[in-house]
Amino acid sequence: MGTLINIAAIIAGGLLGRFFGKRISEQFRDTLSKACGVSTLFLGITGALEGMLSVSGNGVSSQNGMFLVICMVLGAVVGELLDIEKRFEDIGTWLREKSGNSGDAGFVDAFITATFTVCIGAMTIVGSVKDGIYGDSSILMTKSILDFIIVMVLSGSMGIGCMFSAVPVGVIQGLLTLGARAVEPLLTEKALGNLSMVGSVLIFCVGINLIWERKVRVANYLPALVFAVAAAYIL
Repeated sequence: MGTLINIAAIIAGGLLGRFFGKRISEQFRDTLSKACGVSTLFLGITGALEGMLSVSGNGVSSQNGMFLVICMVLGAVVGELLDIEKRFEDIGTWLREKSGNSGDAGFVDAFITATFTVCIGAMTIVGSVKDGIYGDSSILMTKSILDFIIVMVLSGSMGIGCMFSAVPVGVIQGLLTLGARAVEPLLTEKALGNLSMVGSVLIFCVGINLIWERKVRVANYLPALVFAVAAAYIL
């Protein structure tokens, strides 16, 4: 039920955002988009620093800096070879045509931005696994509330394409829920910590794109998440 509620929350947020977005000026929408971008930047920074800083006594020390660099570089190499960003763009284009929004030039950008904002993070994985094994949808319920707000604000500034992030959310969380028992042994504390840190960096990149209009091809860094989890068992 957690994933179904999450999908409904995203759709509701998208529709509300689009409804009110049509009634505000272009300048207002731009300001709203920048506000989302700045907020997303700081969400990413906070999550990344949790994995990169440690407090010992009265001092603060840094850690995992080289680990992050290696994961991001390896992820970028694999992502560019597979051209994952292009595949997401193709999905967005297909959804735009099938949904009757072929005249919306910003549909694909809105879809990609919202998808990465609501799909990347430990809540997606942990929440889906808990829902699948224990029937505990509390994490996904919390995520649904956050996604509702995020998609509503993004839709107000970027358009209806944000609402269609419900499709990848349904696929990803649905598959994780169904395969929860197979995924659960991989979710060690170290693996989740790595996933959260690298995922937060990708969320930071989403914030950059919200402010400076897709300067970072975020999808091509997604394999970094795989390397981050694998490192928990290799190192």
